[in-house]
Amino acid sequence: MDFTATFLFFALFISSIQAVDPCSSRPQNKDLSVIPIYGRCSPFKPPKPESWVDTVINMASKDPARLKYLSSLVAQKTTAVPIASGQQVLSIGNYVVKVKLGTPGQVMFMVLDTSNNVAWVPCSGCTGCSATTFLPSASSSYGSLDCSLPQCNQVHGLSCPATAAAACFFNQSYGGDSSFSANLAQDSLTLANDVIPNFAFGCINSISGNSIPPQGLLGMGRGPMSLLSQSGSLYKSNIRTTPLLKSPHRPSLYYVNLTGVSVGRVRVPIPPEWLAFNPTTGAGTIIDSGTVVTRFVQPLYEAIRNEFVKHAKGPFSTIGLFDTCFEAKAEVELPSLTLHFEGLSMKLPMENTFLHTSAGSRACLAIAPAPNNVNAAMNVIANLQQQNQRILFDVANSRLGISREACN
Repeated sequence: MDFTATFLFFALFISSIQAVDPCSSRPQNKDLSVIPIYGRCSPFKPPKPESWVDTVINMASKDPARLKYLSSLVAQKTTAVPIASGQQVLSIGNYVVKVKLGTPGQVMFMVLDTSNNVAWVPCSGCTGCSATTFLPSASSSYGSLDCSLPQCNQVHGLSCPATAAAACFFNQSYGGDSSFSANLAQDSLTLANDVIPNFAFGCINSISGNSIPPQGLLGMGRGPMSLLSQSGSLYKSNIRTTPLLKSPHRPSLYYVNLTGVSVGRVRVPIPPEWLAFNPTTGAGTIIDSGTVVTRFVQPLYEAIRNEFVKHAKGPFSTIGLFDTCFEAKAEVELPSLTLHFEGLSMKLPMENTFLHTSAGSRACLAIAPAPNNVNAAMNVIANLQQQNQRILFDVANSRLGISREACN
């Protein structure tokens, strides 16, 4: 990263298994390696042994809460941020990034969230936090931020006196039954072989409720306090890009212009209103790291599914949230799905399109309709479909790039 550059780029490299040691940083690598929450490079373990498809179904069971949260952001309502306990499946913690915070660096595995603008970590002395905390006293570069600084105006639940300088404290709800209080601080953040000096984040000092936070959250939204805005980095790439659209009611979300969907060589007939971006209502398509399974509005999902079943051999059954499951041996004959955006197309590889049962006898089309309790006009391109893709966020130029990456 070149921190003196005026362009604001960041590459998000979502990978499952790399050809080299995936748990070590490679010299001169400017990518941010994203680790599956239960991958071999992560310190977190699943609550119980289970198959991959069961893990996905269990994690995706938190999607409705996540989508309700995203929908409420669009509508400018207040709701609890869906972060579950560190001892449970993290509903937005499907991927983590390994960072070093402070000088010398203290290793933390922070949840990645592209729809959140602020980073936070549990700090030593925190009441109700997990065992792994950040020690500010052990860092020579740590410092608190006071209410007079502009960063303090970017956090929610702000608590500052009307007069005189004081530490910037704020509160945030999460998990449905919990909240935390934190003071705004800054320290050196190291990731992807680069250092971000004076990185602003929330240092959590107490939580209330039954949930235990994980080792922190790294906000990757479009706001001024996100990692992207604070990094000020330049990333050169030849990746094809599509415009990022912006809603004034929820400027942190990454809206893109989805223009169509193909099943094999067939372009699915889709009325424009099912895809149209409306900055006022929140209708349109976003790309999100915290949702597990890609969700389409009901009529769009049905159109895609109906075209797919023309090419597949039944009978079809339902497993969990997936209603198009079939004999796995027929998979080799099935067409691929392609998402068309303005300026680029994203052809989903087989591992991003189908999920296999533990016995391997059946496979399921790995997309689903939007839940009934959320904004019925918002499509979400989720992290299961982003796996083994290189995702480039160019916030300054309002562009998003996608390219296939051979990670497996």
